[in-house]
Amino acid sequence: MTTSAVQDVSGRLFLAVGRLSRSLRQAGVPGPGHGAISALATLVNYGQLRLGDLAAKEGVAAATMSRIVASLVEAGYVSRESDPIDRRAWLAEATEEGERLVSGVRSTRVRELGTRLERLTPEHQAALAAALPALEALIADEER
Repeated sequence: MTTSAVQDVSGRLFLAVGRLSRSLRQAGVPGPGHGAISALATLVNYGQLRLGDLAAKEGVAAATMSRIVASLVEAGYVSRESDPIDRRAWLAEATEEGERLVSGVRSTRVRELGTRLERLTPEHQAALAAALPALEALIADEER
């Protein structure tokens, strides 16, 4: 693939993934915003994390993550406690209610995506299925 073709695919893929993601987020039920749901999903996936580590995984400043976690604690989705190794740091962990919220949001979005996939032609469905390994390879290093 030429450099120009790669740039074209990159731009189109960026826009399509971004718009699809935003559209699926909007299809969900009202509740915490995208940043809070993302942080909560990370806690569900990784378990208890220091706030600084959670901020790094989410790509936001520590102060921003502190505000996000405070709102999730207030809503009952996250518990927060002092780090026994470093009393200046905080540990955050998803509560059962937080885990249920993430599961519900994920189910709603997956169901909505499934509905949209069913509307595609069989050829487009097959093309997306064939592209999945390449898309998964794009994010494989980030999930480690």
